[in-house]
Amino acid sequence: MKKQNIEIAVKNMVCNRCIKVVKEELIKHKIDFNDVDLGSIYFNRDISEKEKERLKAILEKEGFELVEDKESVIVKTIKTIIVQLIHYGKEKPENQKISEYIASEIGMDYSQLSKLFSEIEGNTIEHYIIEQRIERAKELIVYNELTLSQISYQLNYSSPQHLSKQFKQITGMTPSVFKNIRTRKKLDTI
Repeated sequence: MKKQNIEIAVKNMVCNRCIKVVKEELIKHKIDFNDVDLGSIYFNRDISEKEKERLKAILEKEGFELVEDKESVIVKTIKTIIVQLIHYGKEKPENQKISEYIASEIGMDYSQLSKLFSEIEGNTIEHYIIEQRIERAKELIVYNELTLSQISYQLNYSSPQHLSKQFKQITGMTPSVFKNIRTRKKLDTI
């Protein structure tokens, strides 16, 4: 008999460490689940309202929250797709725009998705993508394994200058200033 997968969406669960924390909490509180993935917990049955409230309380202690309505689930899915593309190197078809990819993955028109995202988040999908690209650039700068040119190529920027311009718009500093500050902080802790 094939197990059902009943999905419960979880907001703010966007990294592997988050998945680990949620799994540990579910096990610690003896909550039976099938799997945990970015932004989702899967169960083999519907959970009752009482169980949902208990789960909600457990997750909130760790900084997560249950996504209750359909629109919020769609927004969570958009965010998960973007994070997977930018932070985890998930491949989309070559020459396909991110907007087209998101629309095809969710099965809705991009203009509807964009409007919904903006209404719920108070931010555009495009700005969220830029924020995620800059967060990833910050990680790669801190790792100090790639040049700015390599980072800009990896994050699909047209040039290192374009990356630098967006980096400064979002963080208020250039990538080199950011790198110097991070290097000094590391040296101060030694």
